[in-house]
Amino acid sequence: MAQQNNQNNQAGQNGGDVGQLSFERAIEELETIVRRLEEGKVPLEESVAIYERGEALKRRCEDLLRQAEARVEKITLDATGKPTGTEPFDVE
Repeated sequence: MAQQNNQNNQAGQNGGDVGQLSFERAIEELETIVRRLEEGKVPLEESVAIYERGEALKRRCEDLLRQAEARVEKITLDATGKPTGTEPFDVE
């Protein structure tokens, strides 16, 4: 029973504001929700509630990834050293 209560807390019943979660914490919680829904042992009302939280977590992760992507762009310079725009940062 304690494990079930812990899963409920991890799956968003008392998870707090999604907008304050780090990417890693949001992904971890989203994975917990997916596992619980795939098991099929969650009552319907709770399934709907944690699915909605999962959608919010997914949006949070997408937003954080977009922000990170924007920060990883590099400025391109012309021959005189003036900025000409940006291009994706090569992470490899």
